[in-house]
Amino acid sequence: MSLPRHLAYDSMLDFLAHSKSLAWHQQLARLMRTAAASDFPARLDQCLRELVGHETVLINAYRGRRRPLLIHDDYPLHRREQGIERYLSKAYLLDPFFTAVSDGLDQGAHRLRELAPDRFEASDYYAHYYRALGLVDEVGIFCRVEEDVVIAVSLGFGVTSPPLTRRALQALRHLSPMMEALLVEYWKWQGSQFQQRLAEQEPVEAALASFGAGVLTMREQEIVRLLLAGHSTKSAARELDISDGTVKVHRKHIYQRLEVSSQSQLFRLFLDHVALVSRQQA
Repeated sequence: MSLPRHLAYDSMLDFLAHSKSLAWHQQLARLMRTAAASDFPARLDQCLRELVGHETVLINAYRGRRRPLLIHDDYPLHRREQGIERYLSKAYLLDPFFTAVSDGLDQGAHRLRELAPDRFEASDYYAHYYRALGLVDEVGIFCRVEEDVVIAVSLGFGVTSPPLTRRALQALRHLSPMMEALLVEYWKWQGSQFQQRLAEQEPVEAALASFGAGVLTMREQEIVRLLLAGHSTKSAARELDISDGTVKVHRKHIYQRLEVSSQSQLFRLFLDHVALVSRQQA
């Protein structure tokens, strides 16, 4: 039940008049003044870190299903291979945030577990890539900065950072419209330096589209993609509007035709295929 208007205004006035709000508004003013600067992503990272205390940050630009373009991160050198290079080379294809952007998500703050398939934490992607990052939670803040470009600010929370509370998540959701306005301004002035690199980013999506081609049917290829991303049999069936039994039959045929006997072997075969396609594109 919402407060009467006069009480809501009184509550807002109490917040604005509080001494603690002054530091926040001063910081917000600094962000607004520097939105067009090249170091704005780092300033935004610092502001959010003081607010919610995240452990890691990745700011990527996405254009369609092309390889994401890294704009800012804070990963130390010894963690870059696992956290950055492996993600940008092939792991992003199975990332719930990448899938969400590809499906049209372009605004708001969303928890990873809200967007991930039902068996995400049991998937080989999670075991081989995500678990090694040491994160226990992640939030993506999505902003469309151009007709075909979405920026995602991914905040990771691990064992060395404060946990992501419901209050912090709600704060990020309330801040997302302001962040979108600032990132649009940043992209207006700084986006030109990324345009050519975005255009050059080859879509490793070709590897996902061609995996099993000539051996699997189109329906079986669709099921492979869903299973690799972390969908259960029931979830894959819902996505494709078919029965659980039909998915199980297809999965049996997939294993036979690709000569694998487990989900892990299927995942490794997929990674080998991605590496081959990447070398061919290079």
